[in-house]
Amino acid sequence: MKKFWIAAIALTMVICVSLPASDAEIDVKAPLFSLPDSYGNKVSLSDYEGKWVVLEWINFDCPFVKKHYNSKNMQNLQKEYTKKGVVWLSICSSAPGKQGNFNEDEINQRIRLNKAGMTAYLVDDKGKVGQMYGAKTTPHMFIINPKGMLVYVGGIDDTATPNEADIEKSKNYVKEVLDALMAGKESPVKTTKSYGCSVKY
Repeated sequence: MKKFWIAAIALTMVICVSLPASDAEIDVKAPLFSLPDSYGNKVSLSDYEGKWVVLEWINFDCPFVKKHYNSKNMQNLQKEYTKKGVVWLSICSSAPGKQGNFNEDEINQRIRLNKAGMTAYLVDDKGKVGQMYGAKTTPHMFIINPKGMLVYVGGIDDTATPNEADIEKSKNYVKEVLDALMAGKESPVKTTKSYGCSVKY
């Protein structure tokens, strides 16, 4: 059973160097986009001009996403920073029929069950925004500053496993970058390796 689990994880896991070929570049204006949210409302990045924005690529059925949601690690980050005025957009680029693609009712039920604290869950089922940003894994994290500049791209942390127990000993890049930049300090890192399941384009 253990060998089966390891093999299954190996098939779904991708570890990649952040900032693959895309329209998104560090220290450059983040590409603008508009997507429907899980209630069918249009949400545009330009709606949040002047705010800190976190983009989180999500697939609720991915073991690596489950690691961060079952442990409440992702929700704790969402709630901590949205209270500070940060906009948190969770984006699903899973194509119809692929893992992670759900109808609106299922999405909203999962958000409620997980007690998630994102500002909005956005549906990118054609994969246009995911490819625009070069999103490769779930999770894959992007931070945009109030000037609209992309200031971080990479993993949520530095421990590329699906094990919840590893979270406590991990370096949380998203937290470190937000804390530093929001305090007017220099970012400790701009790009890191993302890890997780491949985005199901």
